Amino acid sequence: MSSVALPDVDALDRHDPLASYREQFVMADPDVCYLDGNSLGRLPKRTVDIVHRYLVEEWGRELVAGWSHWIDEAQQVGDLIGDVALGAAPGQVLAVDTTSVNFYQLCDAALRARPDRSRVVSDLANFPTDRYVLEGLCDRHGKRLELIDDEFGAEYVSPAMLAEHLDDDTALVTLSVVQYRSGALHDVAELTRLAHSVGALVVWDASHAVGAVNLHFDQHDVDLAVGCTYKYCNAGPGSPAWLYVNQRLQGELRVPIQGWFAQRDQFAMGQGFERADGMRGFQIASPSIVGMRCIQASFSMIAEAGLPAISAKAAQGTELMVQLHDAWLAPLGFELITPREPERRGGHITLRHPDAKRIAAAMRELVKVIPDYREPSSIRLAISPLATSFREVWDGFERIRDLVSSGRYQSVQHSVNRVT
Repeated sequence: MSSVALPDVDALDRHDPLASYREQFVMADPDVCYLDGNSLGRLPKRTVDIVHRYLVEEWGRELVAGWSHWIDEAQQVGDLIGDVALGAAPGQVLAVDTTSVNFYQLCDAALRARPDRSRVVSDLANFPTDRYVLEGLCDRHGKRLELIDDEFGAEYVSPAMLAEHLDDDTALVTLSVVQYRSGALHDVAELTRLAHSVGALVVWDASHAVGAVNLHFDQHDVDLAVGCTYKYCNAGPGSPAWLYVNQRLQGELRVPIQGWFAQRDQFAMGQGFERADGMRGFQIASPSIVGMRCIQASFSMIAEAGLPAISAKAAQGTELMVQLHDAWLAPLGFELITPREPERRGGHITLRHPDAKRIAAAMRELVKVIPDYREPSSIRLAISPLATSFREVWDGFERIRDLVSSGRYQSVQHSVNRVT
């Protein structure tokens, strides 16, 4: 094993300015090391109270009259997300629908805004849904999809790599802020600038970054972006997603689904679609109000803690994971595929091992460590800065080390669970 001195995790917790937030989450089993907050965040206790009040005091008492103040919540909650987590001024974010629907809407709008260009650029390691949606859109619009393949396996698109795929026939570039599998953090500002230099539009998927990475969409002149709220943002499974449209593009772009919430005079219920101005023109239909309450609860915590402190802890926590990997897991056949530089990571790291699928199943079944598994042979491990302590990270890695070094994991068959 490595002789490099490891940090004092209890001291890290004592000096952690975010430590008090941990007790604000539901911990059903205190012995579980939950290192999967990059997939689904823990439940904030305040969410239970806020949702209960909504059910009893709003829906229960107001009934349909509640729509008088619910009607604009997609914009209001969108502004909260933009202010707290995206570096976006008001009037540019909606909290609506799912990430996939929003991604389809914005990519289609971007392609229609560049009708004389035939190329769409993404990367082979991008999230599967994004690639599948792009395949369908390119087929429908007669475009050519080019997927950048990182031959070195780092699952990262550098400015030099993107530049090789750009020309005046490029309509759209779309990448993830943080790669879902490797955890690599892209240079949003520079990659956006490069795409703009050839007149292309850019759609960023920030699902694995929002709530862990300090984003600056307005400052970096981002065109369009989408993301979810159930990972580091802790708004719950299936909670509403969000979409961002830069103010300068709102009058130009047209999304393909023209819903009644985007109609200028919504309650006239007339024949013919007349698009509303601003972000309302990008909304399809009624928002999930219970979902909005979940977002309000969780984002109020993010607002209190501040994204600079949250992203700093994410960097510190992933650095601890890298150190523990080097000391304990690398000698056991694990390989780190996440960048080692803190500024190039999000809130999770990814380890490869030839028997990763069985190890991941054994971690859950035998030692109460919750990761997730991704093909091929990858285990993702995350620190969710508000809910995860440094001690939890340490204990989790210690259990992984002992599980693998002892060979106990071999007694577990590969998980038959569809969700890995």
